[in-house]
Amino acid sequence: MAEHSLKPATPAPHRGAGPAATAVRSGAKGAGPVPDAARPTNGQRLARSIRRHRYAWAMVAPVVIVMVGIIGYPLVNGLWLSLTNANERNVAKTIGVNEIPATYELIGFENFSDVLTSGVFWDKLLWTLVWTIGCVGAHYLIGLALAVLLNRRIRGRGIYRVLLIMPWAVPPFVSAFAWRFLYNGDGGLFNAVLTSVGLPALDWLSEPGLARLSVMLVNIWIGIPFMMVAMLGALQSIPGELYEAAEMDGTSPWQRFRHVTLPGVRTVSMTVLLLGTVWTFNQFPIIFLVSGGGPGDSTEILVTYAYRLAFEGIRNYSVASTWGALILLILTVYAVIYRRVLRNNGEDVW
Repeated sequence: MAEHSLKPATPAPHRGAGPAATAVRSGAKGAGPVPDAARPTNGQRLARSIRRHRYAWAMVAPVVIVMVGIIGYPLVNGLWLSLTNANERNVAKTIGVNEIPATYELIGFENFSDVLTSGVFWDKLLWTLVWTIGCVGAHYLIGLALAVLLNRRIRGRGIYRVLLIMPWAVPPFVSAFAWRFLYNGDGGLFNAVLTSVGLPALDWLSEPGLARLSVMLVNIWIGIPFMMVAMLGALQSIPGELYEAAEMDGTSPWQRFRHVTLPGVRTVSMTVLLLGTVWTFNQFPIIFLVSGGGPGDSTEILVTYAYRLAFEGIRNYSVASTWGALILLILTVYAVIYRRVLRNNGEDVW
């Protein structure tokens, strides 16, 4: 046999081989990173996205412009004021025909240092956390329980759904004034019921501990419908075959709830708990309208206290802005940690 017939055949060079083809092949899976020169920049990706989805961008552009105007500008202005000593005395004002220019100065992070080293901020933060955790926990547990109940075939289910959604349909200020009337020490419904059964009347909004419990009950009553509707939608998305298979396996109702219902509503639960936490943390109208922050400042949460600094007494805009910036920072850190925990648990995150 001839020697040349035993040598392995040398593969023919691939058509198109060269530096460009090498760069393309290096981007294939397992072939190494794509050279930086071949990667599109952020600007190129944005321009490509605008060209590809120009109709969608045109539709959302008005909303984006309005959001930048009503959220972006106040946010930037608030952050700027938090770095100054602006207050009612040194901001620009017009008195008659005289225009007095602003005289406040940039003082760096002095406001942040003063607020964080004061006991007031930490006292308000502790109560705000208690308020948020207590209200959101009650919202979720009661809302889920009602959703499980209304997901069953019971007589009058539609009527119950409408009645339970009513607190959400009523404007918050109307609900707040209605509850304030119920808590009234002279002629309020709750004290009338207590005295009718021989129990002493209570100072619902005059005793600090009872006032805190009272405002939490109002917020829980208002927030339950949202959780109930969200959980009811999640429950109805669970395939009925899962429950039928679990019943054929002889599982108990608790086991079906634990191993079928809870995993089925987990994704929706994570989203609504995040939203509920942010909303409750910044729930201004309930505190302001029901208790007015009192007695004293016992029911003041962070946002209501920042409001009083900015708009009552000697208005201290810089310190109020500092409180606002700290609230934003707390919620941002919470959202980042929450998102990371979800991702580590294998959840789809936004």
